[in-house]
Amino acid sequence: MIPVLITRRVSRRLLGGGQRGNDRKEMAWRGHLSRNLKELRFLYCQTSSASTQAREFVHRNYKDLKTLNPKLPILIRECSGVEPQLWARYEMGVERCVRLDGLTEAQINKKLEELVKAGEALKA
Repeated sequence: MIPVLITRRVSRRLLGGGQRGNDRKEMAWRGHLSRNLKELRFLYCQTSSASTQAREFVHRNYKDLKTLNPKLPILIRECSGVEPQLWARYEMGVERCVRLDGLTEAQINKKLEELVKAGEALKA
């Protein structure tokens, strides 16, 4: 019973405070990052406006993602002039990239969820 309470509290934080609803569903895939991925990389420019949403997403979500997946390498790569990207590395060196240019934080979250689910499909 205690893990459920802790999970729901963390999930509300991940959703941006007091939002309720799909707490368990939200937590389910975020907690499975390390099961389906070998590495997660965020690439973005430190100063460009195209990378603003990617920077904000990392700033707001890194701590919680790392707390839920302590053994998963989550790498942040800042490089001047680079387009914002999210890379997922799966088993046997398979990698997938998603461009984050022009996406909102909610859309970035959805793209991350899709990458996690793709990793689950690769295992099957």
